[in-house]
Parts: sequence; C-alpha cells; structure tokens
Amino acid sequence: MILRAAADLFYENGYARVGMGDVAEAVSIGPSALYRHFRGKQDLLVTVVGEALETMESVLRTATAADLPAIIAAATLQHRRVGVLVRRESRQLSAEDRVSIRVSTKRIGARFAELVTERRPGLTAAEADLLAWSALATANSFSFHSLSLPEPAFLALIEELITVVVEAPIMLPAEPADHTAHAGLTRQSRREAILAEATRLFARNGFAGVSLEEIGAGVGISGPSVYNHFPAKSDILMAAVFRGEEWLQMEMNRAFARAADPRDGMLRLLHSYGAFAFENPDLIQLLISESMHLPEAERHRARSTQHAYIAEWVHLLVQVHPGLDAVTARIRVQAAQTVMNDIAVMPHLQAQPGIDTALLELGAQLLGLAGDAPEAQANPDQSTSAGVRS
Repeated sequence: MILRAAADLFYENGYARVGMGDVAEAVSIGPSALYRHFRGKQDLLVTVVGEALETMESVLRTATAADLPAIIAAATLQHRRVGVLVRRESRQLSAEDRVSIRVSTKRIGARFAELVTERRPGLTAAEADLLAWSALATANSFSFHSLSLPEPAFLALIEELITVVVEAPIMLPAEPADHTAHAGLTRQSRREAILAEATRLFARNGFAGVSLEEIGAGVGISGPSVYNHFPAKSDILMAAVFRGEEWLQMEMNRAFARAADPRDGMLRLLHSYGAFAFENPDLIQLLISESMHLPEAERHRARSTQHAYIAEWVHLLVQVHPGLDAVTARIRVQAAQTVMNDIAVMPHLQAQPGIDTALLELGAQLLGLAGDAPEAQANPDQSTSAGVRS
C-alpha cells in the first residue's frame, strides 16, 4: 500500500513536492509508522523503481522472441507509471542508487536486443540495439499520458506499436561513428551562458536538485550574481521552456508552409522534431519533465502549449488516415515523439551513423507512413507548395 501510494504521489506531484507525511496520510498511518518500513523518501523511490525494473528483467528472462511484443505490452500496462519515475525522478537519487538503476536498465536493453536478434537474425548488433531501445521507448511513451481505449483494444494497440518497431525495416551504415569532439565557441552574453548552463544542469539533476551556486559556478560567477540576470531560479527554467516551445512552433509553421499535402507535412514534422531533439536533448528533457516546477500560471500555459502542439500533429495524422480516431492518433504521435526523445539522450546511439534516417523511418512506421521517411530525411525542402492549414 505504501509503495503504491508513493508511486502515485511521485508521479502526480513530482518527487521534490512529496513528503513522507504526504505518503503516510495517503495510507492513513502516522509518519512514525511509515519509518518502520522505509528509511526515507529516497528509500521509497529506490524501492518503487527497483521493483518495477526487476519485474521487467524477470519478464524478459523468461520471454521468447516470438512473444516479446505481447510480454512487453502486458508489462507496460502493469507498470505504466514507471517510465516517468525512471526518466524524471531517479535523478533525485544518490549517485550510488542512480548507478544501480542504470545498470538495471542496461541489462534490460541488452536482453531485449538479444531477443530482437533471435527474432531477426539478419540484423547487426547496432541495429538490434537501436530497435530494442526504440521499442522500450514506445512502451515508455504510455507513461507520459493517461490516454486509453476499451479493452482488449488498448492492449492490442500497445502490442501492435511495439511489434511495428521490432519489425521495422532498418539498415545502419557499417562504418564507425565519428566521435570527434568540438569545443564550440564561448558565449559573450552572460545571460545566455547562464541559461545554457542551467538547462544542462536541470536536465541532468532535475530542477529541484540544482542550486544557484551550481549554476553560477558553471559560468564562473557567484550564485547571488545570477540574480543580476534572472529574478529567480524559476525564471531561468521559464526562459528555457519558453524558448523550446517557440522553437518547436516555428519549425511546425515552417513544415506546414512548405508541405505539399498532409502526408508530406507529417513527414516534415517528424524531420524537424527529430533534428530539434538531437540538437537540444537537454531542452527536450526540460519540456518533458521540468515544466511542473514552473509557477502555477506558467505551468498551465506550458501544458496548454504542449497539448496544442501535439493536437496539431494529431489533426494532421487524422487527415492522412481519415478512419483513425483522435485518441489512437495521439497515442501514435506520442509514441513516435518519445522514441526520438529517448534515443536523443543516449550518447552511444546518438553518435551512430545513419541514426537520423533510421529514427525517421521508425517514426513513420509508428504513424502509418511506412516507406516515405528516407526520402523526406534526405531532402526535406526539395519540393515547393502552398502548404497545409493548421
């Protein structure tokens, strides 16, 4: 009961906003009784996430290549909220606990890739690895929304989407990745330097886990000096979130203006979103996980903006597939976006040659646009048109 209550509270309100008293109240016991079972809030989160990951590992240990999508679909419904807790809240844990969670997730990815290889023996190790993590991201996408369909249609849809990714056509180049590091240029604007450093730290440690002193130290100033550029830490987050939202909106407008028809527009959106995610993985992390820490009015505005952005994708996808209902369309859209979001923050996959084209193909498969993605990736601005309406 305690673990279920803690998982619900961490999911709904965020780890930083939940106290042990809140958990105790949710199960109608006193705080002192709660401490007989768990040492503290971190112990609760470690246990919630650790047990869910162990369940997934156990499922995969006994799974076969043939029943893989069905097994993962069932586990997704059973532990639907775990994706958010791992992605968003595990950053609040100690370094030792984070290492333990990373080790568990790597084992899950490796076992999944092994099963994908058994299912499709012609794949290279890199291709099986990408499909494994992309299928897990597809399952993870259900953690970031509350959409559902009547059973058994909902479970069947989850299984279908995972199968689509596992069976997707893929061919990654054989040449090794170019790991040449570029130092970049130093920013002259102190405000921009603060914004960039804060975005990096918020993405790595979570908004609640970063102090002004850490942000200031990252740009060579004292913590209080940050106030010369931003009134509060929340204003830095607000500026970063607003910038990300506006960037996505501008890219959407560009895609709509240049699209020949709804299908072309959908492919252009996929291309622009993938490019944004790979160029700005920290900003994507903030948009997904940190807007809940904004002041109430700004939090509401950010959520409305994000919902409106996704609604445009859904509207366009329904034009491409007139028989598709809006709920299923949104589920597919969020799966495609989550695959790009998750792969963009994995360094070993981000550096893989051909990853852009491969991800665009996976997104197109999830959206029912199979076979069109590589051409759109290769030259997305070749055609000219009157555009499509939003």
